[in-house]
Amino acid sequence: MFRRKIEQTLRQWKEQANHKPLVIKGCRQCGKTSSVMDFAKKNYSNVIYMDFHEQPHLCKLFDDTLQIDYLIMNISAAIPGAKFIPNETCLVLDEIQDCPQARSALKFFKLDGRFDVICTGSLLGVKGYGEYSSHQQSKTVSIPVGFETIVDMYPMDFEEWLWANEIPTTVIDLLKRCLDNESAVPEAIHYRMQQLLLQYVVIGGMPEVVSKFFETHDINQVIEIQRNIVDEYRGDMVKYARPEDKAKILECFDSIPRQLSKDNKKFTYSVVKKGGRSSEYISSLQWIEDAGIIRRCHNLTITELPLSGNAIQDCFKIYMADTGLFVSMLDDGTQSDILQGDMLSYKGAIFENLIADILGKMGRKLYYFQKSDSLEIDFIMRYKGKCTPLECKARTGNAKSMRTLLNHPEKYHVDQAFKAGSYNVGRSGNLLTIPLYMAFLLTDL
Repeated sequence: MFRRKIEQTLRQWKEQANHKPLVIKGCRQCGKTSSVMDFAKKNYSNVIYMDFHEQPHLCKLFDDTLQIDYLIMNISAAIPGAKFIPNETCLVLDEIQDCPQARSALKFFKLDGRFDVICTGSLLGVKGYGEYSSHQQSKTVSIPVGFETIVDMYPMDFEEWLWANEIPTTVIDLLKRCLDNESAVPEAIHYRMQQLLLQYVVIGGMPEVVSKFFETHDINQVIEIQRNIVDEYRGDMVKYARPEDKAKILECFDSIPRQLSKDNKKFTYSVVKKGGRSSEYISSLQWIEDAGIIRRCHNLTITELPLSGNAIQDCFKIYMADTGLFVSMLDDGTQSDILQGDMLSYKGAIFENLIADILGKMGRKLYYFQKSDSLEIDFIMRYKGKCTPLECKARTGNAKSMRTLLNHPEKYHVDQAFKAGSYNVGRSGNLLTIPLYMAFLLTDL
């Protein structure tokens, strides 16, 4: 069992007086169920587990009434050994999107107050899901607004990857001091962190994939699991999307490697299909984003806070939410090239997706700035109260666009910037260079 940041969220939730039922949502296979069950078994004397995806017949228990004593009777009769003891029982509802009535019941569990409820969901809110997945198609189901706490969970981030590799807190604290003091990371630690970063690019953060890597160190077995997960995503698109959207969703998803191979990585519908238009594919792209599989990175009209207020809604890039899954979608042999540092022209796309992975798993929304073909900044973020550009370079680069912004603060309102690449910490004027692996420390807002 890996150490995950969701553990602290779960502890804080339980310690809060009069807490609401908790809903943890995230893409499939990111570790929701294992983290919830580990927490529940450690903190409750009784745990009742219901999986609506693997055992769809359990949905029928919620068909007639959502009165809590009636549900207790039905659930305890259907699940051998289930015990509902007030203040000692945690009810875990796994893949709750497959049983909308169970989600409606959260309101009544909150009002009743005797039992804690934790739910997980992989496809909550995606367009068309409830219309085709539930046996309760004819029922009107309400979301219990105000009676649930919703938390996003992501695949393992880079810091969790470091924990899995038994990197001690003292080393992570040292990296933070090096960033704050703008001092070089000791060479031995710098080298080790660079190696771990390249491994993270290949492995990513899906717990099953990480487990297989530590068990075997066999990259071929890692790739097999990653591609199985990607195939599961495709299966969800076929099974749960609206019939008229299924093919378009798959076309959008399969175009991602081609989208990122372009010099101008703006998402282009004609790359999805020759002659493709926004009106045909925008809802399909939204489905994939709502499923937690991809992240959208919006272009800005100007490099100025607030970033969300300056975002161009119909001009964006798309990145995979997990860089390991993205790499698994590329040609065989790409993993070896990454580990050896031989990626040629495609390395820019891979390392941009890496930074999108790191920033996205912080919960940050993604933005970039492109004014022309000669002026493009990979990422723009809020850092220590300022609009801050972040360029990522797989090896070296002169960051010409960055210099343009920094040399014209009256026009671009920027007076600090980061360039992340395969080098140590160093400053040149108002540009701070950092190792790529240090991006996970850029948490200050």
